[in-house]
Amino acid sequence: MEFGQFLWSLLIIFFMIMYFMILFSVIIDLFRRHDMNGWIKAVWIIALLAIPFISLLIYVIVYGQSMGKRQVTAAMEARSETDQYIRSVAGATPADQIAQAHKLLDSGAISQAEFDKIKQKALA
Repeated sequence: MEFGQFLWSLLIIFFMIMYFMILFSVIIDLFRRHDMNGWIKAVWIIALLAIPFISLLIYVIVYGQSMGKRQVTAAMEARSETDQYIRSVAGATPADQIAQAHKLLDSGAISQAEFDKIKQKALA
């Protein structure tokens, strides 16, 4: 295999991977949408299979902005759910941590410097 053929093959593989990444993100976006009914989604899927490049380009041009917004919304919801789960597992709010540290300070188990360090960490 010559070097030119290798570069050409590498370029084709790169564009194939790009095409499949965009195709999968469009298909995921189609199923994520709630403003389209099932028939319209089916027509888009058929169009993506029948005339792949043109229909993919049309979808990205027409729905590209809303596609990005839906992706950001889904990421924010996932992060919110993760944060909520972590808080439920951790079980202590910053106020609870400070109150517990204050009890330890009053009992003499920790010093004022340690209490200040815990308080600063809880508020951060």
